[in-house]
Amino acid sequence: MAGPRPWLVRDLGRQAYEPVWRAMQALTDARGPETTDELWLVEHDPVFTLGQAGKPEHVLAPGDIPVLQVDRGGQVTYHGPGQLVAYPLVDLRRLGLGVRELVCRIESAVIDVLAGYGITGERRDGAPGIYVAGRKVMALGLRVRRGCSFHGLAFNIAMDLEPFSRINPCGFQGLEVTSVLDLGGPGDPAAVKPLLVEALSRRLGLQARPEPGLPDLPVA
Repeated sequence: MAGPRPWLVRDLGRQAYEPVWRAMQALTDARGPETTDELWLVEHDPVFTLGQAGKPEHVLAPGDIPVLQVDRGGQVTYHGPGQLVAYPLVDLRRLGLGVRELVCRIESAVIDVLAGYGITGERRDGAPGIYVAGRKVMALGLRVRRGCSFHGLAFNIAMDLEPFSRINPCGFQGLEVTSVLDLGGPGDPAAVKPLLVEALSRRLGLQARPEPGLPDLPVA
């Protein structure tokens, strides 16, 4: 009996947002039925991103942080150092998943990770992501093209949360955000990475295979 399919896990370190976004698009456009799925882990330089449903009025006062219009689902969010971003680049048809089920499994993986630190994460109807006592700790925005997903999740581990006050996070006025560190968990994204990889792999039925090489990143 065949075991789970592998997916390549790439740790990109810290990167500007746009080159990683363009590389995700390129991989998704070029992949075929047998292309191996991948999981990219990254911390981004500070940036606000507006999803396809994003309204500029939800960017209240960006200051010196750039604002980028992108092709993921959802509204506006912030990325910055200390936030663990994970991009599951998977063939949904091959996994037998719909978009809603993929969202559910990603959320379940983050709930699993939080539970390992004694933190209770919760879903909220109509507002994808994970919340702890009403405060958002993980944001989620996906895009599916040709049956394959890109973009992903942003998990606040140990970061400066002040930039979130410059926006209406995910389009919700007054939405509070939090981090794993503020909830009593570890203060280093590196400590959370292996747990998130394990949880995502288990929830998606894939076998993690570390891949040391970086994807081809366009020059920003």
